[in-house]
Amino acid sequence: MQIITNDKLVRRNKFIARYASIVGLIVLIGGMIVSFSRPELVIISFAALIMGFLLSQVGMYFTNRWGREPRPDQFLNQGLKGLDNKYTMYHYTAPVPHLLVGPAGIWVLLPKHQKGIITYERGRWRQKGGGFLQSYLRIFAQEGIGRPDLEVASEIDSLENYLKNNLPDTDNFPIQAALVFTNDKVDLQIGEDEELPIPALYVNKLKELIRKSAKGKPVSAEKLQTIQALLSPGNGSTTQEDE
Repeated sequence: MQIITNDKLVRRNKFIARYASIVGLIVLIGGMIVSFSRPELVIISFAALIMGFLLSQVGMYFTNRWGREPRPDQFLNQGLKGLDNKYTMYHYTAPVPHLLVGPAGIWVLLPKHQKGIITYERGRWRQKGGGFLQSYLRIFAQEGIGRPDLEVASEIDSLENYLKNNLPDTDNFPIQAALVFTNDKVDLQIGEDEELPIPALYVNKLKELIRKSAKGKPVSAEKLQTIQALLSPGNGSTTQEDE
């Protein structure tokens, strides 16, 4: 498998992750010190606390995606390890963050790092368990599961618009998607009667899904070349082969 990564973007966002968290913590501490030492400056201390909280949230967002290793792209690379070179994995170089193109077609992959019990009930994803501490961390130190169905729909729309604007016949390039959980401490509990809008699976099951899809109706080499030529990376990207 060919792996194309926008290393320039990764380096920039790692820098943001590191320093946004540090600056946010400093501003929060500064706001607390002012609130105790100079009560008359309540507006300044309140503004500092809000700014510090916002910076810490930015730092958390960037840290979860680029500040920790393995990063989401590295988890996906490992999960797809062993696919042949007809496949190309694009990280941060395409209209969507993680895009796989190969005989199995075009796949938008949405990695999620959350741990704990993840359920899908009545059309909504939920993260359960962990008691008060985990609930606190989900508010202040971790991202919740959110609405991955809406995230995927938005990414598919972006990719479809891009293909429509750059390829003559986009009907021949159907887009599929998968929600991929990368944390080994996650427990997916999907009811038997629930019909998922997109496949949801552990990262170690991803390669199996892709290979099964390729056996059903593989994409022709001509179509693959058309898409891969369109998505050829620009400056700041590196190409490597899965070893």
